[in-house]
Amino acid sequence: MSSGSDIVHVAFVPSAGFGHLGPCLRLAALFLRHQHCHVTLITPKPTVSLAESHLISRFCSSFPSQVSQIDFQLLPFDPSTENSSDPFWLQFERIRRSVHLLIPILSSLSPPLNALIHDISLISPMIPVSDSLAVPSYIYFVATARMFSFFSHLSVLDAANKQAQGHPASFIGDAVEIPGIRLPIPRSSIPPLLLQPGSLFEKIFMEDSPKLTKLDGIFINTFDEVEAEAMAALNSGKVVPGLPPAHAVGPFMPCEFEKAPEEENSDGSLMKWLDGQPEGSVVYICFGNRTATTREQVKEMAEGLLQSGYRFLWVVKLKMVDKEDDEDLEQVLEPEVMKKIKEKGLVVKTWVNQGEILGHSSVGGFVNHGGWNSIVESIWNGVPVLSWGQNGDQKITSEVAAESGAGIWPAEWGWGGEVVVKAEEIAKAVKEMMNNESLKLKVLQLKDAARNAAAVGGSCDIKIKTIIEELRKKKKKTVH
Repeated sequence: MSSGSDIVHVAFVPSAGFGHLGPCLRLAALFLRHQHCHVTLITPKPTVSLAESHLISRFCSSFPSQVSQIDFQLLPFDPSTENSSDPFWLQFERIRRSVHLLIPILSSLSPPLNALIHDISLISPMIPVSDSLAVPSYIYFVATARMFSFFSHLSVLDAANKQAQGHPASFIGDAVEIPGIRLPIPRSSIPPLLLQPGSLFEKIFMEDSPKLTKLDGIFINTFDEVEAEAMAALNSGKVVPGLPPAHAVGPFMPCEFEKAPEEENSDGSLMKWLDGQPEGSVVYICFGNRTATTREQVKEMAEGLLQSGYRFLWVVKLKMVDKEDDEDLEQVLEPEVMKKIKEKGLVVKTWVNQGEILGHSSVGGFVNHGGWNSIVESIWNGVPVLSWGQNGDQKITSEVAAESGAGIWPAEWGWGGEVVVKAEEIAKAVKEMMNNESLKLKVLQLKDAARNAAAVGGSCDIKIKTIIEELRKKKKKTVH
């Protein structure tokens, strides 16, 4: 590590899941673009998925002089003590129960830390850590500014409905109206687990929402051309009085460290297949790193893609955790369907570099799970989306995508797994996405805005640079 008073030393504490880790590392990379910034990455061990482990290794090896890594061994944890079977949410809780052990580790770092940036899921347990270290504390938020406005406004709604005893299922009516935001959020779009009293999701959200005012700032992977209204509402004090500054520092750019070696993935043959397809002719289908698709829905999706008439690249995931996904598609689909699929498309079950796929000229549309990381990547590459929320915040995110003009959202499909969407409906929606010329034009406009925001001298770059300078000034005041 370089020495001297100009060094700004920031520790990043990610949580569980590729969808939380990826944005954390991309945000860290934005800090590392600026001279005299050093990052210490705290990596909770063991990770849940192989994808997480591989990405951490590639990130650290990409910044050998600017990044230090500390493996953080988590405390033993009995999952039966929590009302959840989701391995990623259980890992959130395990990290939450362990982070107090970071105080002596972080206090011994040299040079001393100037700031802590941690995952949204770690607010309550990390505040005592930052207080003990006497350093500013920031969170990074992996979803939309609209979702963050809802999350932060929960504490206001709860305070106004004491008889509900902290359970959103009791105090959320048909819709949630958030001050400063025009469209209310319907109850049907609220994360289902938040409406299940006693769920681990509800517990974490309701414990952390009131603590947001104790933070020094919030980093959100968004930009004004997509979410100007929500960002203005957050920073006006309308959503929550006393909320710290919310910084739109997106879109988080794809980074070189995210490219896996050839031996780790199938991208070599995959990209060659894409090279052989006409421009804008391929539908890319992927429901993220945490979403397992039911066998019944896989069958309907296969038929729907074939009925659409378009070529397709389909990433199939039948289990939530990649280590456990050992079932072949041939075990799900009939032989004649598999034959047609191989004639029209390419199906993979391994890790893929989504950024490279979306950036390929042959890809003309993206069917996804409403994950904000995926939608931002699609905007970055000017590819329209068909967004089908599977769980969590993904209906709210799908609405943002549709309202901004980035894609379409068939709201009548409901949550993934709630009902089996038939092949005919899938084919119709895919055709709409691929044939809508006004949609294509709007996404290209958003692409230009995204690239401008992320460029050197763009809004994202300026905000990160300003924050680094503020931390440097605080450091000098402390030293003197």
